[in-house]
Amino acid sequence: MSLILDHVNYIYDEDTAMAHPALIDVSLQIPDGQFIGLIGHTGSGKSTLIQHLNGLETPTSGAVFFNGKDISDPDFDKKELRSKVGLVFQYPEHQLFETDCFKDVCFGPKNLGLPQKEVELRAYEALKMVGFDDEYFYQSPFELSGGQKRRVAIAGVIAMKPDVLILDEPTAGLDPKGREDILGLIKRLHEEMGITVILVSHSMDDVADYVERIIVMNKGRVAFDDVPVNVFAHYKELEEIGLAAPQVTYVMQELAKAGFNVDAKATTMEQAKNQILKAFGRC
Repeated sequence: MSLILDHVNYIYDEDTAMAHPALIDVSLQIPDGQFIGLIGHTGSGKSTLIQHLNGLETPTSGAVFFNGKDISDPDFDKKELRSKVGLVFQYPEHQLFETDCFKDVCFGPKNLGLPQKEVELRAYEALKMVGFDDEYFYQSPFELSGGQKRRVAIAGVIAMKPDVLILDEPTAGLDPKGREDILGLIKRLHEEMGITVILVSHSMDDVADYVERIIVMNKGRVAFDDVPVNVFAHYKELEEIGLAAPQVTYVMQELAKAGFNVDAKATTMEQAKNQILKAFGRC
């Protein structure tokens, strides 16, 4: 078990008149190799939660364990933790700072104290892995498109060879094609590297076709934690907390209500297509 949160609470501005809880009694187990969607509206606690996973924030009470060790212990190596639990921020500009893309991706491995050849090899492999074109390697990252910046930011984390990859709203601000490209890239990285992936989003549609588990946050608490089909079955409750199920869920519910012989629990486009074809006797 790579990550465990044990009754984690976190209070912003503790011991002041502005004190307010961001996480309330959160207990989670995140096994190796799982693809997780972490969903919640703005202010639900999801961003605070991921900042606890690599030690950027420390619980007010409770504990976070990585490979059986409490990351709050004074002798725990936070630097090693952050090389193993990689975080890609919502806005790539917040983690891109070098004069060219290749140097930017080299930064993490270089800080691990690796030989220069190993640093450059890791950077090259990571950039190729995310589908970044060679012609842009030595271009300023700030001259890139939004999708290209995200690829460089992801490569910078991948070059560290993490066990866990956390991506905070990786499709924010992208057009539909850009969103599809980035989500497809993340899926491929998960399959090829076998690492744990935590995809943070407020959009069920973004995660419906990709994740195997969904954790829904609401007002600092875990509202749901289950496989997608079971979470989406609670679409009415999701609406009450400011979220929505994927459009496929609503379409299938309406078809079932109209008397069509379809499985209303279908959650992906592929599942919905097969159900509709079957209902019309075409498969």
